[in-house]
Amino acid sequence: MTPHTRALGAFYGLALGDALGMPTQSLSREQVKARFGEITALQDAAADQPIAPNMPAGSITDDTEQAILVGQLLVDGRGGIEPTVLAQRLIEWEAMMRAKGSQDLLGPSTKRAIDMILAGHTPEESGRYGTTNGAAMRITPVGIATDVNHSERFIQSVIQACQVTHNTTLGIASAAAVAAVVSAGINGEDLGQALNIGTQVSQQAEQHGHWVAGGRIATRISWARTLSVGSSDKALFTDLLYELIGTSVASQESVVVAFALAQQVAVGEMDAFEALCMAASLGGDTDTIAAMLGAMLGACLGMACWPAAMIEQVKQVNGLDLQPLVEALLALR
Repeated sequence: MTPHTRALGAFYGLALGDALGMPTQSLSREQVKARFGEITALQDAAADQPIAPNMPAGSITDDTEQAILVGQLLVDGRGGIEPTVLAQRLIEWEAMMRAKGSQDLLGPSTKRAIDMILAGHTPEESGRYGTTNGAAMRITPVGIATDVNHSERFIQSVIQACQVTHNTTLGIASAAAVAAVVSAGINGEDLGQALNIGTQVSQQAEQHGHWVAGGRIATRISWARTLSVGSSDKALFTDLLYELIGTSVASQESVVVAFALAQQVAVGEMDAFEALCMAASLGGDTDTIAAMLGAMLGACLGMACWPAAMIEQVKQVNGLDLQPLVEALLALR
């Protein structure tokens, strides 16, 4: 399998996970069960969907759109991201979403950071309260463009993409974890080893950013991966994810859940698409959990792990062609 196939698998896996979770995002697990049973295919969003009302099946959300935005900034900056330029692009992105009448706007940490930038604060200061998963959800292009084997340079690239909105120990460590799995996958590591690398890099990355109280990302990932061991009772496993780890926008919940699900695939309890469907069925921040999971699995297992017809549907519905961006990101590597 070539790095190209793995990189495409990562970015399209992100988009597919995002689209699968689009109709269930912000719903409780009970609401998801009542409306959909379990997600097993791309579904339309209902009229009362809190964030994506009436969006057609296969539609992507902010997770994929902001990852594309970060990817384009990396290509334009030849591997570097200027934090103030990222802030400006995010402001423009939200203005465009508002103009379309979309409810899919900037998340709480990003919104607060942008408001601080507009009020004249520096990028170092603006991200000092960002602890949610907003940086981790859009970090995949950094994993494609940067080799995790050069760990210091890799962590600096992650920080550049996080700083303006998520300049905290939790924000940086969670984004580094996801990006490192993607990068390790593109290097040809198997899924289990890539998850180990993600955990190690997360631990190194938490030396950076403003300290904030909260369960350590690397420690929680290691613990969550043990929850998966021998857990062939899927209902019990999903209860543990939803009730014990949690599925909110907090990075120490949603990012950790994505790793717990990836571990299930690594040990052969389920295949990649099943894991993505489980992420989309959990309730809470389903689109982001499934997007991060899809990026990590696709990087390690390649494009072949995703149903071709569904990828085609996501491409058609969104007018999406990620190939040129993926090639430009790999060229930076």
